[in-house]
Amino acid sequence: MAHAIQIKFSRKIKALRKTSGLSQQKLAELAELDYKHIQRLESKRPTDAKLTTIEKLAEALKVPAWKLLQFRD
Repeated sequence: MAHAIQIKFSRKIKALRKTSGLSQQKLAELAELDYKHIQRLESKRPTDAKLTTIEKLAEALKVPAWKLLQFRD
């Protein structure tokens, strides 16, 4: 079962991606990640994200990396 922080991160990535008007495929291209990796990160049972992945996603989404880890309860 996914941990609460994984679920929060998953929701954050998905929300920022949609706000940016990006598909999972386009985000993957911009972040230089595999499309399936984005799918796994946004799934109901998300995988852990490495710091390098967080950095790539932040650059692709044009937000500071810390913002990807800022959650509201």
